[in-house]
Amino acid sequence: SIRPQSGGKGQYDGGNGVIRRIQFREAMTANILSGRRQVKPFGLAGGEAGQTGLNHLILADGSTTELAATDTIKVDTGDAIAIFTPGGGGYGSSTTTI
Repeated sequence: SIRPQSGGKGQYDGGNGVIRRIQFREAMTANILSGRRQVKPFGLAGGEAGQTGLNHLILADGSTTELAATDTIKVDTGDAIAIFTPGGGGYGSSTTTI
């Protein structure tokens, strides 16, 4: 799904990220390698930065744990990973002078 309001504001707002959820049908080891989890995607020409990304492990019982940008975990049947990708930085100042 679309990650609403994750793009930076500007004369031209940055694009929204997405939310991906992957549910595991059997126990296994999973790896994730992702970026922009600590440093926000920058805006240009006065535009604001977009939101950083997030990675969550959602256990079958509903509890959640935040994962690092690069992580290796063991998952069981019914567990899921939710990946919130970063939004893009905005372009241009969002304030206008008259």
